[in-house]
Amino acid sequence: MARANTNRAPKQERAIHTREQLLRAAAEVFDEYGYAGAGINKILQRAGVTAGALYFHFKDKQNLAMEVMNAQRSTIEPHVPTTGLQRLVDITLIWSHSLQADPMLRAGVRLTGEQAAFGLQDATPYAVWARSFEECLEAARAQGELREHVRTDELAEFVVGACTGMQEYAQVVSRRADLPRRTASMWRVLLPGIATDSALGGIENSEERALSLWTSVSAPAQGEGPAS
Repeated sequence: MARANTNRAPKQERAIHTREQLLRAAAEVFDEYGYAGAGINKILQRAGVTAGALYFHFKDKQNLAMEVMNAQRSTIEPHVPTTGLQRLVDITLIWSHSLQADPMLRAGVRLTGEQAAFGLQDATPYAVWARSFEECLEAARAQGELREHVRTDELAEFVVGACTGMQEYAQVVSRRADLPRRTASMWRVLLPGIATDSALGGIENSEERALSLWTSVSAPAQGEGPAS
């Protein structure tokens, strides 16, 4: 029995590794070609696995696209140690750099916008971000950081919409090179209206912080070797 358990562990690890390989390769291909141009053969070639391995983990290309589309939150949130309003600001600051460098996040954003092309109308990615932001705001309220008039659900949805529009604008104008500046500017406009006076002075928000946070998040991944 012990031997069976010992044998199972390496197989499970290989399966997890293969699944991650497929998701990363699919993200790169979806990011480069969009859903319509991302053929299964391109994904298999990029991942270096067989069709059997792909279909063991994913039903079809649409299922694979949905997994990538819904992975956006997990690419950032585990790396943010702050709480409350600072956490909300930090998530968006890291996001502003991740959208320039992380194919998993870029592909998720692209697929969310293109999903009608593969027969979906799924607001889950937006709803997941909104709930995440609302959790930050609820913590901010508990810490006395929010003005009384602020409704956490409304503000969370607003920030999701603002970020969605902002990254699309930045993509057209600068291929998102100026997204960190736009994100910091957004918070300079928003924070005085939502943060208490005592909290406002302690919130760090700048392009420099965005770069510092992104560097700390990306450094371990860079040490593991290139994503592609």
